[in-house]
Amino acid sequence: HVQLVESGGGSVQAGGSLKLSCVASEDISTFFVGWFRQVPGKGREAIAIMHSPGSETYADSVTGRATISKDHAKNTVDLHMVSLKPEDTAMYYCAADFRRRRAPRLTDVLDLAYKGRGTQVTVS
Repeated sequence: HVQLVESGGGSVQAGGSLKLSCVASEDISTFFVGWFRQVPGKGREAIAIMHSPGSETYADSVTGRATISKDHAKNTVDLHMVSLKPEDTAMYYCAADFRRRRAPRLTDVLDLAYKGRGTQVTVS
């Protein structure tokens, strides 16, 4: 069972940036990894997924403002976001799972088996 722990959330002014990090308890170098977010009372929104460099896929809502990356040596998955907007306010979660035999799809994020407990991002 892979455990994921997010960090890096906080309060930031509109236009600012944040780097969210997710540390995995095991080697995730071969995993699909992704991030999703949720606002209380609303559904979860998948925002980024990747397997290896070049396979990154982003939601339209964050395209051009978000970058997902994976550090195999540290077993971490980062999400760097810039030009933050108030509508980016949400709890952000990372997710991971064994790769499928195809390229990752954004819709896979919510189905990945392992998920963290989240880190809150507030943009004002």
